[in-house]
Amino acid sequence: MRGRTLNNAFVVIDEAQNCTYGQIKMLITRLGWHSTMVLTGDPDQTDLLPEMSGLREIADRLEPLESIAVVRLAEADIVRHPIVADVLTVL
Repeated sequence: MRGRTLNNAFVVIDEAQNCTYGQIKMLITRLGWHSTMVLTGDPDQTDLLPEMSGLREIADRLEPLESIAVVRLAEADIVRHPIVADVLTVL
């Protein structure tokens, strides 16, 4: 990604909880003109060691910026089988 600029693009970074802070920073700094970037992920479901995942820190740092939207979903937003919602509340 080094040296790339993503112009005229819609970029989706899925499962961003599995990226380090440095990786996410590298990705978002590639955003170019007429582009939108969406990062999705659940910081509580990372495959990395918890302190290695950068999604929560990036979201916390970017949330105060007016030009960026951070959306945090809650238990009420789970649209899977009701048992999945019950399981996730205790895990």
